[in-house]
Amino acid sequence: MNRFRRRRFLLRIGIAAPILAYVSVGVAALTWPGFDHATQYISELGGAAAPHPAIFNVGVLVSGAGAGLAGIGFALAVIALGGARFSAAIIALCFGLAGVGLVLSSIYPWPDPRHLAINLGLGIQIAPLAMVWALRRLEGMERLRIFLLGVFVVMAILTVLTKHLIFKGLVNDDNVGWWERAFAIVLVGWTGVAAYVLERRLLIMARAEAEAQENGAEKEGAWGIPSP
Repeated sequence: MNRFRRRRFLLRIGIAAPILAYVSVGVAALTWPGFDHATQYISELGGAAAPHPAIFNVGVLVSGAGAGLAGIGFALAVIALGGARFSAAIIALCFGLAGVGLVLSSIYPWPDPRHLAINLGLGIQIAPLAMVWALRRLEGMERLRIFLLGVFVVMAILTVLTKHLIFKGLVNDDNVGWWERAFAIVLVGWTGVAAYVLERRLLIMARAEAEAQENGAEKEGAWGIPSP
Protein backbone atom coordinates (compact mmCIF):
# COMPACT_ATOMS: atom_id res chain seq x y z
CA MET A 1 0.00 0.00 0.00
CA ASN A 2 2.05 2.89 -1.33
CA ARG A 3 -0.90 5.28 -1.40
CA PHE A 4 -0.27 8.21 1.00
CA ARG A 5 2.89 6.48 2.22
CA ARG A 6 4.99 9.65 2.41
CA ARG A 7 2.21 11.66 4.01
CA ARG A 8 1.70 8.99 6.64
CA PHE A 9 5.43 8.82 7.35
CA LEU A 10 5.52 12.57 7.99
CA LEU A 11 2.49 12.29 10.27
CA ARG A 12 4.24 9.54 12.22
CA ILE A 13 7.04 12.01 12.80
CA GLY A 14 4.34 14.34 14.13
CA ILE A 15 3.33 11.62 16.58
CA ALA A 16 6.90 10.96 17.69
CA ALA A 17 8.07 14.57 18.06
CA PRO A 18 5.90 15.46 21.11
CA ILE A 19 6.82 12.17 22.79
CA LEU A 20 10.51 12.90 22.29
CA ALA A 21 10.05 16.41 23.69
CA TYR A 22 8.34 15.08 26.82
CA VAL A 23 10.97 12.38 27.31
CA SER A 24 13.89 14.79 26.92
CA VAL A 25 12.39 17.14 29.48
CA GLY A 26 11.66 14.31 31.90
CA VAL A 27 15.11 12.72 31.61
CA ALA A 28 16.88 16.10 31.86
CA ALA A 29 14.90 16.90 35.02
CA LEU A 30 15.79 13.53 36.56
CA THR A 31 19.49 14.23 36.07
CA TRP A 32 19.22 17.50 38.02
CA PRO A 33 18.68 16.76 41.73
CA GLY A 34 16.87 19.61 43.39
CA PHE A 35 15.36 20.99 40.20
CA ASP A 36 12.21 22.82 41.26
CA HIS A 37 9.36 22.33 38.79
CA ALA A 38 7.25 24.95 40.55
CA THR A 39 9.67 27.87 40.33
CA GLN A 40 12.11 27.02 37.53
CA TYR A 41 11.45 27.31 33.81
CA ILE A 42 11.74 24.31 31.51
CA SER A 43 14.40 26.07 29.45
CA GLU A 44 16.74 26.06 32.46
CA LEU A 45 17.23 22.33 31.86
CA GLY A 46 19.30 23.31 28.83
CA GLY A 47 21.17 26.17 30.48
CA ALA A 48 24.69 26.37 31.84
CA ALA A 49 23.56 25.52 35.38
CA ALA A 50 22.07 22.19 34.31
CA PRO A 51 24.28 19.14 34.93
CA HIS A 52 23.52 17.61 31.51
CA PRO A 53 22.09 20.35 29.25
CA ALA A 54 22.71 18.35 26.07
CA ILE A 55 19.89 15.95 26.99
CA PHE A 56 17.37 18.76 26.84
CA ASN A 57 18.89 20.73 23.98
CA VAL A 58 19.34 17.77 21.63
CA GLY A 59 15.82 16.59 22.38
CA VAL A 60 14.40 20.03 21.63
CA LEU A 61 16.47 20.33 18.44
CA VAL A 62 15.26 16.98 17.07
CA SER A 63 11.68 17.72 18.15
CA GLY A 64 11.86 21.09 16.38
CA ALA A 65 13.03 19.48 13.15
CA GLY A 66 10.25 16.93 13.57
CA ALA A 67 7.68 19.68 14.01
CA GLY A 68 8.68 21.25 10.71
CA LEU A 69 8.41 17.92 8.87
CA ALA A 70 5.12 17.15 10.61
CA GLY A 71 3.74 20.47 9.39
CA ILE A 72 4.39 19.38 5.82
CA GLY A 73 2.67 16.10 6.59
CA PHE A 74 -0.35 17.86 8.07
CA ALA A 75 -0.64 20.13 5.05
CA LEU A 76 -0.37 17.27 2.54
CA ALA A 77 -2.82 15.16 4.54
CA VAL A 78 -5.36 17.98 4.62
CA ILE A 79 -5.09 18.38 0.84
CA ALA A 80 -5.43 14.62 0.32
CA LEU A 81 -8.59 14.63 2.41
CA GLY A 82 -10.10 17.42 0.32
CA GLY A 83 -9.18 20.42 2.45
CA ALA A 84 -8.34 23.85 1.08
CA ARG A 85 -4.77 24.54 0.03
CA PHE A 86 -4.83 27.92 1.76
CA SER A 87 -5.63 26.30 5.11
CA ALA A 88 -2.95 23.69 4.47
CA ALA A 89 -0.41 26.45 3.81
CA ILE A 90 -1.27 28.16 7.10
CA ILE A 91 -0.85 24.87 8.96
CA ALA A 92 2.54 24.25 7.35
CA LEU A 93 3.64 27.82 8.13
CA CYS A 94 2.64 27.54 11.80
CA PHE A 95 4.53 24.30 12.25
CA GLY A 96 7.49 25.60 10.27
CA LEU A 97 7.85 28.65 12.50
CA ALA A 98 7.49 26.48 15.60
CA GLY A 99 10.20 24.18 14.30
CA VAL A 100 12.56 27.08 13.60
CA GLY A 101 11.91 28.50 17.05
CA LEU A 102 12.65 25.19 18.78
CA VAL A 103 15.82 24.56 16.79
CA LEU A 104 17.18 28.05 17.43
CA SER A 105 16.35 27.85 21.13
CA SER A 106 18.33 24.61 21.39
CA ILE A 107 21.33 26.12 19.59
CA TYR A 108 21.23 29.19 21.85
CA PRO A 109 20.37 27.81 25.30
CA TRP A 110 18.93 29.85 28.13
CA PRO A 111 19.80 32.56 29.23
CA ASP A 112 21.12 33.64 25.81
CA PRO A 113 18.67 36.31 24.54
CA ARG A 114 18.50 34.49 21.22
CA HIS A 115 16.84 31.62 23.08
CA LEU A 116 13.66 33.69 23.00
CA ALA A 117 13.26 32.57 19.39
CA ILE A 118 11.33 29.75 21.01
CA ASN A 119 8.39 32.18 21.14
CA LEU A 120 7.94 31.55 17.41
CA GLY A 121 6.36 28.31 18.54
CA LEU A 122 3.42 30.21 20.00
CA GLY A 123 2.14 30.70 16.46
CA ILE A 124 1.20 27.05 16.44
CA GLN A 125 -1.87 28.06 18.44
CA ILE A 126 -3.44 29.16 15.15
CA ALA A 127 -2.94 25.75 13.55
CA PRO A 128 -5.93 24.03 15.25
CA LEU A 129 -8.33 26.63 13.83
CA ALA A 130 -6.81 26.28 10.36
CA MET A 131 -7.17 22.51 10.64
CA VAL A 132 -10.80 22.76 11.74
CA TRP A 133 -11.53 25.01 8.77
CA ALA A 134 -9.71 22.68 6.39
CA LEU A 135 -11.63 19.62 7.63
CA ARG A 136 -15.01 21.31 8.10
CA ARG A 137 -16.75 19.34 5.32
CA LEU A 138 -15.10 15.98 5.96
CA GLU A 139 -17.40 13.33 7.43
CA GLY A 140 -16.10 11.29 10.33
CA MET A 141 -13.87 14.09 11.62
CA GLU A 142 -16.39 15.62 14.03
CA ARG A 143 -14.62 14.47 17.19
CA LEU A 144 -11.27 15.70 15.91
CA ARG A 145 -12.76 19.12 15.11
CA ILE A 146 -14.28 19.36 18.60
CA PHE A 147 -10.96 18.34 20.11
CA LEU A 148 -9.09 20.97 18.10
CA LEU A 149 -11.53 23.69 19.08
CA GLY A 150 -11.19 22.68 22.71
CA VAL A 151 -7.41 22.80 22.44
CA PHE A 152 -7.56 26.27 20.94
CA VAL A 153 -9.78 27.53 23.77
CA VAL A 154 -7.52 26.04 26.45
CA MET A 155 -4.41 27.54 24.85
CA ALA A 156 -6.12 30.92 24.59
CA ILE A 157 -7.04 30.83 28.28
CA LEU A 158 -3.52 29.81 29.30
CA THR A 159 -2.06 32.58 27.15
CA VAL A 160 -4.25 35.19 28.80
CA LEU A 161 -3.40 33.93 32.28
CA THR A 162 0.35 33.48 31.80
CA LYS A 163 0.65 36.90 30.15
CA HIS A 164 -1.02 38.39 33.27
CA LEU A 165 -3.81 39.97 31.23
CA ILE A 166 -6.35 38.93 33.88
CA PHE A 167 -6.05 37.55 37.44
CA LYS A 168 -2.55 39.00 37.58
CA GLY A 169 -1.65 37.35 40.87
CA LEU A 170 -2.69 33.86 39.79
CA VAL A 171 0.59 33.09 38.01
CA ASN A 172 3.49 34.07 40.26
CA ASP A 173 7.11 33.19 41.04
CA ASP A 174 6.02 30.34 43.32
CA ASN A 175 4.03 28.45 40.68
CA VAL A 176 5.10 29.79 37.27
CA GLY A 177 6.86 26.52 36.46
CA TRP A 178 3.66 24.48 36.77
CA TRP A 179 1.78 26.92 34.56
CA GLU A 180 4.51 26.76 31.94
CA ARG A 181 4.43 22.97 31.97
CA ALA A 182 0.64 22.89 31.64
CA PHE A 183 0.89 25.23 28.67
CA ALA A 184 3.67 23.16 27.09
CA ILE A 185 1.74 19.90 27.47
CA VAL A 186 -1.27 21.35 25.64
CA LEU A 187 0.78 23.31 23.10
CA VAL A 188 2.80 20.28 22.05
CA GLY A 189 0.56 17.35 22.92
CA TRP A 190 -2.38 18.12 20.63
CA THR A 191 -0.16 17.81 17.57
CA GLY A 192 0.55 14.16 18.32
CA VAL A 193 -3.16 13.39 18.74
CA ALA A 194 -4.10 15.15 15.49
CA ALA A 195 -1.24 13.46 13.61
CA TYR A 196 -2.41 10.05 14.82
CA VAL A 197 -6.03 10.63 13.79
CA LEU A 198 -5.10 11.91 10.32
CA GLU A 199 -2.56 9.12 9.78
CA ARG A 200 -5.25 6.54 10.59
CA ARG A 201 -7.69 8.26 8.25
CA LEU A 202 -5.21 8.16 5.38
CA LEU A 203 -4.51 4.50 6.11
CA ILE A 204 -8.23 3.69 5.93
CA MET A 205 -8.51 5.56 2.63
CA ALA A 206 -5.48 3.73 1.23
CA ARG A 207 -6.92 0.35 2.21
CA ALA A 208 -10.32 1.20 0.74
CA GLU A 209 -8.78 2.28 -2.56
CA ALA A 210 -6.61 -0.84 -2.70
CA GLU A 211 -9.64 -3.04 -2.01
CA ALA A 212 -11.68 -1.27 -4.68
CA GLN A 213 -8.93 -1.77 -7.23
CA GLU A 214 -8.64 -5.43 -6.30
CA ASN A 215 -12.40 -5.97 -6.61
CA GLY A 216 -12.38 -4.17 -9.95
CA ALA A 217 -9.61 -6.40 -11.22
CA GLU A 218 -11.53 -9.51 -10.13
CA LYS A 219 -14.67 -8.36 -11.96
CA GLU A 220 -12.73 -7.70 -15.13
CA GLY A 221 -11.19 -11.16 -14.89
CA ALA A 222 -14.60 -12.75 -14.39
CA TRP A 223 -15.82 -11.21 -17.68
CA GLY A 224 -12.81 -12.46 -19.54
CA ILE A 225 -11.22 -9.03 -19.72
CA PRO A 226 -7.55 -9.16 -18.84
CA SER A 227 -6.70 -7.05 -15.85
CA PRO A 228 -3.90 -4.48 -16.30
